[in-house]
Amino acid sequence: MIPHKYAWGGFLAFLGFLTVGPLSHAQEPQKQMVYEDTVGGLRILEEGQPPAMIHATVDDMKRFREANPHAQPGSTHRAGAASNLYYHGGAVETAPQVFLVFWGSQWGHDPSGEAGILQSFYNGVGGSAWLNSVTQYCQGVATGTVFCNGAGTAAGNPKGLLGARIWYDNASAAPSRPRQSQIAAEAVRAAQQFGNTTSASNQSVQYVIATATGNNSRGFGTQYCAYHSATSSTVGNVAYTNLPYITDAGASCGANFNGLGPDAGITIVAGHEMAETITDQFPSGGWLDSSGAENGDKCAWISSGQGAAADITLQTGRFAVQSLWSNAFDSGTGGCVLSY
Repeated sequence: MIPHKYAWGGFLAFLGFLTVGPLSHAQEPQKQMVYEDTVGGLRILEEGQPPAMIHATVDDMKRFREANPHAQPGSTHRAGAASNLYYHGGAVETAPQVFLVFWGSQWGHDPSGEAGILQSFYNGVGGSAWLNSVTQYCQGVATGTVFCNGAGTAAGNPKGLLGARIWYDNASAAPSRPRQSQIAAEAVRAAQQFGNTTSASNQSVQYVIATATGNNSRGFGTQYCAYHSATSSTVGNVAYTNLPYITDAGASCGANFNGLGPDAGITIVAGHEMAETITDQFPSGGWLDSSGAENGDKCAWISSGQGAAADITLQTGRFAVQSLWSNAFDSGTGGCVLSY
């Protein structure tokens, strides 16, 4: 079974709310979520499914930071070890591989060219200075560790994260509004399609399930921009990302964010989910802070100052990305960085 840890006060309060009105199996929640502790992070989206780590929308992050000035990037109230990520006893991806799935015959229509942008980004980002901050985090050390300092086994940043690991599963249409359980089942089918049929072959692997325009899960663009989770199966624990057609959400999920162009959200969101899965493969056993935020959550949608989203140049092109949290920044105080 996938390990889960619920040690956060705000998240426990959220779980208490869920007991009053359990979610239906038929669909994901449509009511606006209330964030008392962190925006983004661990949420229950479908009854009977493991929690998912959601990527907050631009609007939700803006409202959260306005309501919680102490949570502003660079605020002295979040400086020091209390704001840093620490190890929760689970897995990081020590030799990460991305498997990209374009799910459904609906991918015959791709108005923003997202399929090509994603392939170019994933094929270029491995080994980059932008992603290299993940290598300071590790597994196989004591729970509560903040700095690995060479101990344990570090998360990886290899070249060739994607390669030819692409599957157009387009023989039939995907569900028009896929639920989390359906996304998880597609990830397991992808593992089987690629021959990853054992627990060992799914270590350090993440499956990105990309849905076509107009074919996204409920809650996309209003409650989240994407999410990652994991499912237990006959082929072992499978880590996956639900990656909607990002430009469908417009500015809510990054279109023209920070002046970076109409397609900026595609790789900002894809990179956020990839980096979080590398450092917390099976949520929430990897590296999170005391409020339950991962390395992407802590630096999401920053528009100015240290760690503001920007374009980076890879061998495969120029792409918009957000910064990622680095415990090592500023002599161990921690902060959001675009290179490491």
